Amino acid sequence: MQLRYSFIIPVYNRPVEIEELLESFLKLSGTFSYEIVIVEDGSTITSQSVIDKYNTQLDITYYFKPNSGPGDSRNLGMQKAKGNYFIILDSDCLLPSNYLIEVDRSLKQNYVDCFGGPDKAHKSFSNLQKAIDFSMTSVITTGGIRGNKASLDKFQPRSFNMGLSKKAFEATKGFGNIHPGEDPDLSIRLWNLGFNTVLIPEAYVYHKRRISWSKFYQQVHKFGSVRPILNQWHPQTKKLTYWFPSVFTLGVIFAIIFALFNIYLPIYLVLFYFSLVFVIALITTKNVIITCQALLAVCIQFFGYGYGFLKSTLILSIKKDKAEVLFPHLFFNNK
Repeated sequence: MQLRYSFIIPVYNRPVEIEELLESFLKLSGTFSYEIVIVEDGSTITSQSVIDKYNTQLDITYYFKPNSGPGDSRNLGMQKAKGNYFIILDSDCLLPSNYLIEVDRSLKQNYVDCFGGPDKAHKSFSNLQKAIDFSMTSVITTGGIRGNKASLDKFQPRSFNMGLSKKAFEATKGFGNIHPGEDPDLSIRLWNLGFNTVLIPEAYVYHKRRISWSKFYQQVHKFGSVRPILNQWHPQTKKLTYWFPSVFTLGVIFAIIFALFNIYLPIYLVLFYFSLVFVIALITTKNVIITCQALLAVCIQFFGYGYGFLKSTLILSIKKDKAEVLFPHLFFNNK
């Protein structure tokens, strides 16, 4: 099958991000023919002027729609796209020059209807962005749960860097209205229909994560909150590892309490873990300031995710209403 690529990019009030992303498209290596479909999700600060600047250099199609969430925006983009293989990106990503070469090589060697790629921090990113990137991707944190070379064939792609065939999109109808959580939900529905998903390690993007500490907490808290909902919808995908942030958070709390009663072993174990995080972060980032911020990012990530997961699990087990009723803030109304 001849692959014709369509990049699908939802955007909400981020014209600067779109300009930087489009600039990275101009530096892509290879002689591929592709289109870029940008869907403005009800923005009050649109990217129209940026699109006008680049549409003579790139094949760009631009749509504006009322705000209904990134999943619905991606679905619209895929409905409008002309290609037969969609590559979905977040607006806060940058592409390395070899990105499409690696994607095309992998799909031609071992075709799959859905793939995901990892994310990295660009050298130009701020210290905060690099610290959060370490927390979100390191194998010593919950980043190790997201997929690695030992689990390439059962990877749950994330929509900041995801490939999806037109055939798979039409079979699944695309993303649901839960957010976040629409990515793993789509992966599971693909598996149920017999499609495969893989990680292409070489097809990475630079993911900016332009967020403050408070927004980072809100993000990971939502990640933790949606996982029990996905477990309820797809019970065959439950894993003990999803409990790790909650157990770790409770363990830290109890370790502090035990220390007040002169029982120090638990707190020593906690300190050992964070010492290990410090060493690995320092080796990875080669920057003491980023390393110290990474320690804070790990704490926020574990507590935010763990608290969200535990609270959502308890609410779902006690109350019998649908998740959409219990957690309306985690769903977009796309009707």
